[in-house]
Amino acid sequence: MANSPEMRASDVDRDRVAAILREHTAQGRITMDEFNERLEELYKSKTYGDLAKLTADLPDVDLRHRQLATPEAAPAKSGNLHPGMRAAWGAWAAASAVNWVIWLIVSVSTGDMIYPWPLWVMGPWGAILLMSTIFGNGPKRS
Repeated sequence: MANSPEMRASDVDRDRVAAILREHTAQGRITMDEFNERLEELYKSKTYGDLAKLTADLPDVDLRHRQLATPEAAPAKSGNLHPGMRAAWGAWAAASAVNWVIWLIVSVSTGDMIYPWPLWVMGPWGAILLMSTIFGNGPKRS
């Protein structure tokens, strides 16, 4: 913690404390209600002393040496798939699902199985995404 509790805290300091609170919430040390209460107080705080009160009952909290999580340091959630590629696959799946539901509604309401036109939406888009996923360069590293 800073030498002087009266010293004013910056937005970066508040972000560090928010990261600490999220980490301790994920580890089960504080409940979601406590997390929300502390987060509300966090963004009202002005000094290092105010920040220290929010983390006083949590182990291993040193705000000066706490590093903010960077996207490069964060572990990949779904293998090595780039977050943008995960989003693209999600958009493809959602659009495909909507098209198939529309196709099904029209087929049922007319009483006749109509041509499966959603394949023309899914196919080319999915093929491009598949090629990008397989042969893409992945995330850029510095």
